Amino acid sequence: MSDQDISSNANSRVLKTYQEARLQNIENLRKLVVDAAATLLQEEGPEAVTVRKVSQKMGCSTKIIYNLFVNKEGLAQQLYLDGCKLLANEFEGTQQAADPKQHLHNLGEAFWQFGHRYSSYYKLMFGGAFADFKPDEESLNGTVTAMRQLLTVISNAQKQGLIPGQYDTELVIRIFWASLHGVIHLYMGGHLGDAQSAHAVYRQTLSLIVSSLLPDNR
Repeated sequence: MSDQDISSNANSRVLKTYQEARLQNIENLRKLVVDAAATLLQEEGPEAVTVRKVSQKMGCSTKIIYNLFVNKEGLAQQLYLDGCKLLANEFEGTQQAADPKQHLHNLGEAFWQFGHRYSSYYKLMFGGAFADFKPDEESLNGTVTAMRQLLTVISNAQKQGLIPGQYDTELVIRIFWASLHGVIHLYMGGHLGDAQSAHAVYRQTLSLIVSSLLPDNR
């Protein structure tokens, strides 16, 4: 191998390393921006998450954020995906139960806790807090992944004949989710009183849904 070949290979390795480092730096910067936006989201609510306020918190120009995310909706999508991870963590930390009724109660309670603990994420994901943001396919897939445990419990109950067969799995999940979301949404809108009163309504709603899906006489 000639000195020229050795030099060429060395330069190639340096170039590759530089490109990888540059990509890594961009990814690190994206994460820092999302972290800053997430802090604003939790501390000040969805209305505080603007490109200008995030750039101020980062101490950088708005141009940098636009280059990384194109617009506010691009940043909202990353926050949505982060919210999916938080929701998944809530479900994964839910106590397992052999009885599907109890398991559904546990998952329903986990959904309330997510909405209560991460109310700003909840409003972004399910409450229309960002009027111009509509979840894309990746975001919706993140929601499906987050709710995998709910899918598993309902699907298994159907296979055991515990849930009436005229309903398909997707429909059952939508009924379950929509009913619980309705209570949380009303609470966040100030229609159900304080958290304790709203939680009592939520628990009763959850019990009615679970009992209708899994009646005791089956």
